[in-house]
Amino acid sequence: MLPVVVSDLRNVPLSVLDLAPIPEGATAGDALHATIDLARRAEQLGYRRFWVAEHHNMPGIASSAPPVLIGHLAAATSSIHVGSGGVMLPNHVSLVVAEQFGMLEALHPGRIDLGIGRAPGTDQVTAAALRRSPEGLSPDDFPEQLGELIGFFSGEWPDGHPYAAITAVPAQGNIPSMWLLGSSGYSAQVAGLLGLPFAFAHHFSAENTLPALALYRQRFRPSATLAEPHAMVAAAVICADTDERAQWLAGPGALSFVRLRSGRPGRLPSPEEAAAYPYTSLDREIIASRRASNIIGSPETVRRGLTELLAATDADELMITTMVHDPADRLRSFELVADIAAQARAGGTAEGAAGDTAGGAPGSTGGAPDGTAEDAESVGAGATGPRSGR
Repeated sequence: MLPVVVSDLRNVPLSVLDLAPIPEGATAGDALHATIDLARRAEQLGYRRFWVAEHHNMPGIASSAPPVLIGHLAAATSSIHVGSGGVMLPNHVSLVVAEQFGMLEALHPGRIDLGIGRAPGTDQVTAAALRRSPEGLSPDDFPEQLGELIGFFSGEWPDGHPYAAITAVPAQGNIPSMWLLGSSGYSAQVAGLLGLPFAFAHHFSAENTLPALALYRQRFRPSATLAEPHAMVAAAVICADTDERAQWLAGPGALSFVRLRSGRPGRLPSPEEAAAYPYTSLDREIIASRRASNIIGSPETVRRGLTELLAATDADELMITTMVHDPADRLRSFELVADIAAQARAGGTAEGAAGDTAGGAPGSTGGAPDGTAEDAESVGAGATGPRSGR
């Protein structure tokens, strides 16, 4: 019998989820360039993946077109996996998604991840504008859309399927690593049944994290992509030199969430504006509830939080998202987390970290926990999903 390996910072690769936040006083162009700079630094630090999310009609988020941004990120880096966290499939026709990500994979073979979500990721009016029709917007259509997407990549269709006559170029033969994303049990079950890797949004659905991961593992069926379940958990993390500094930096994200909940989304405010805001008692309850699952603090506080999260979830990978006003503070947070991981692998503590990598040996892309490079994920003609490293 193989020994049981418990997930911890010594053996779990770390990755980045970014939304290209637009701070007050900055432009969308500034935000996008800051995301590209962060991707370059994340690669140097050894993070395994760098994903960008799809959001629409959000004044404070610039990542509305993940395939376009992913192309720039891949061109600006050389080895880190880049991808979507995710593409909201109800907003798009499957053929276009296959063509876009097939092209990205053809240009950057073995480095493209296609994370797929089933929610629109926006309001219904905007969702209708994206599709130019209210039809096809229901998440109930997700299994059919997903089947079509897989068909366009593989070229394999049931007998008599009308799309069998379509050749998706350059999707066929250029298959990215495909993940299903979720914040509940639905996508977890679909991912398990299809034998695909699963990424869970712990950062905004913490109460569903453990039940969804359990469902995924229970329903998992081995596939050509994966022999065993492979789960990644996304967590909201802000790391600074002290607990007080980290809490200060967390203020803008909290105020943005309050404004979003009240129908007043805007650009990411400064820490000073967040500190001066007249919060109501309800606002403070909302913030407290939101922050309960966030990991905010000094390197030692964050180390404890990440260690506890990995122990609870037994995740194969950990993805971190950091929402702060200043891009320099965001970059610093990821540097500190990489230091924490490097110290864990060296058998030390978070203090006095050397800052080698977040996902492997110095200079690596943070590949599988056994030290192999990122190509350990490729299967057949294209990288259709990671093999479990544990």
